This record gives sequence, C-alpha cells and structure tokens, in this order.
Amino acid sequence: MPKMQRIFGIPSRDADPERPDQAKAVAIIMDGSGRWAAKRGVSVAEGHRAGSRALRPVVETAIDVGLESLAVYAFSTENWTRSEEEVRALMDIFAETIERELADLVAQGVRVRFLGRQDRAPEDLRRRMAKLERETKRNDRLSLWIAFDYGGRAELVEAARQLVADGVRPGDVDDDAFEARLSAPELPDPDLLIRTSGEKRLSNFLLWQSAYAELVFTETLWPDFGEADLRDALDQFARRQRRFGGR
Repeated sequence: MPKMQRIFGIPSRDADPERPDQAKAVAIIMDGSGRWAAKRGVSVAEGHRAGSRALRPVVETAIDVGLESLAVYAFSTENWTRSEEEVRALMDIFAETIERELADLVAQGVRVRFLGRQDRAPEDLRRRMAKLERETKRNDRLSLWIAFDYGGRAELVEAARQLVADGVRPGDVDDDAFEARLSAPELPDPDLLIRTSGEKRLSNFLLWQSAYAELVFTETLWPDFGEADLRDALDQFARRQRRFGGR
C-alpha cells in the first residue's frame, strides 16, 4: 500500500514487518479526565470534552508510526453507575465527537468499529455510531476500535453463553471457538496496553485479548496525553523482550 499523506501534510511511516520490536496493535485505557477537570476547576463534562479532543493527535501519531490497530476504552459497563448528569454529558460528547471527527477519519483512511453493547445508548447516538462504521468501512490505513458500554467479564460470559447456545461440545471448546464468539473477533490482541493517569489496573478491559500484552502505566492524565507520550510508550515496548510464557 502506498504511503498516505495525512490531512495536515505529514507523511505516514509504515511499520517495518521485519522489526518484531515494533508494536502493531495498541490498546489505551483513557483515564484521568475527571481529575484533569478537578485540577483546573472546571466541570467534569469539560474534562471529558478535553479528553475527546486528545484522541485525534493520538490517532494521527498511530498512523504516523504505522500501527495497524488502536483500541480505546471510551465507556465501560460500570460507567452507567455515575451520576445521571455525567452520563448524559458523556452521551452528548460522544455524539459531538463523531460529527466533528467523521470527515477527517474518512480522509485519513481510518476504519472505526465499536465493541460492546449499543442497545443502552440513546437512539440518536446509535445512529451516529452506525453511520461512522458505515462511512469508514472501506478504509484500511488504521483500525480504530472504540470500546463503548464494554466490560471484559461480560464479554467472556456472553461468549460462553454463545458456545452453549451453539451446541458446541466440551471437547470442541478451544481458543479459536471461544475467540470467534467474542464481541469483535477480528480485533487483534494488543501488543501493548497503555493506561493513563497513574492507575495500575486493567479495569475490566480486554481481559482475554490482553493475556500477553506488555503494560505501560503513565502518570499523564488522558487529556494531556499526546504524540510524545505514545511514542515514549512504544519505545518502552521496543526495549522489552516478549517471551509468551517461554524462556
């Protein structure tokens, strides 16, 4: 595939397939927008809006360094327990972000897909999410996976239920059979999982897929996370030796 020019005129660099130390798939737990807002004396909603704007430079950097897949944790199944005001603001911000970023994502060759539930989202947001997936489905420069109303445990339980419903015999249950029934079977296992804000836990994100992911925790709050932070995490990954249980 020829190298693609980003809309800002900066050429992208394809990842070198001969470099196993280069991550191809990255996942990010985007944490810290509320604390970012509290530090600045602004509303939590403003913190989430700042967080939504932080995604674009990260996506652009992912394109620039040649990542194939970027998965981000936007809204968990547990986030519904937050205040009604905050949840409503988040739904509005998701809709605004889709409208603001759609044209640029198409232009940059980004394919967007959602994993998790959508049935509990407002109808207008569901329509926008479907439009985003539809308008970007032919793009293949970068796969952007957005985890919305997603929980890793719920995903595993649903996959197990589907195995039973499909009548799969116990002796036929293996990794392939299980993965085929996950929320997004095409989602590649992340080489690298990053969590912002200094917290050091997975918070129910991609539990199956992250079994052998390298983990990087940064103190940077998500709205302040940018190109330099992603490149630093990728550099940390490149210096590690992955053994996958071997020696």
